[in-house]
Amino acid sequence: MAGYKELKNLRNRVVVITGASGGLGEQLAYQAASKGAIVVACARRLDKLQEVVANCRQISGRLAFAYTLDVSDPNQIERVLAEVETNVGPIDVLINNAGFGLMENLLQIDEQTIESMFRINVLGLIYLSKYTALRMAKRHRGAIINIASMAGKIATPKSTIYSATKFAVLGFSNALRLELKPLGIMVTTVNPGPIATAFFEKADKTGNYLKSIDKIVLQPEMVAKKVIRTIGTNKREVNLPYSMEIASHLYNAFPTLGDYLAGGIFNKK
Repeated sequence: MAGYKELKNLRNRVVVITGASGGLGEQLAYQAASKGAIVVACARRLDKLQEVVANCRQISGRLAFAYTLDVSDPNQIERVLAEVETNVGPIDVLINNAGFGLMENLLQIDEQTIESMFRINVLGLIYLSKYTALRMAKRHRGAIINIASMAGKIATPKSTIYSATKFAVLGFSNALRLELKPLGIMVTTVNPGPIATAFFEKADKTGNYLKSIDKIVLQPEMVAKKVIRTIGTNKREVNLPYSMEIASHLYNAFPTLGDYLAGGIFNKK
């Protein structure tokens, strides 16, 4: 039996979550804790992380740990993963959730922001996946969940760089899944539409985007529940909401129409 199927029961399994200081990452930590997992919450904001892990301990009745981690720094990634394996235990599940976006036309985005978005959304995720998978492969057991986005399936105006990073995450994850499955490691991508989190406080300078699409906005608790349920299964993708999953299929099947809709009625930024 594939090693990743052993993780269907998360009791006392070590689950590492990046970007866990708020939003979807925080809810992923709570959902993992509710399954009895030992949560390792990583982010740059240690004060908030400590609140999250305290809540995780209360939910699970087990240990939970906070690690300061800047995923744009490969050296820090290697160091933190080594510390987790030494001080907490073998990593069973990695959820790559850290990332950010910015709703701006390419001509208005500065080079530093472009490079930062790729370092965090893509390169950090790749390094975390690689260094964790090297350890998982020795045990022939593990699950890696990469939080991508519907923006990686349907590109719209003011999402050039963000969409590019998420298209990259999807391509990377699809190839990695094939490489790691024979080693007992499952790779799943999660492609949510807009989620009601603080993500948009930075991404949307107008503050109006979520209001304009309120009928399809997802709640982080619901997304987190669906993500945690996939652990230990061979689910390759989670696409939410269903209406946007259908739209992505139509977008690929009818690209000219897709461009028209993505630049028109779907463009709410």
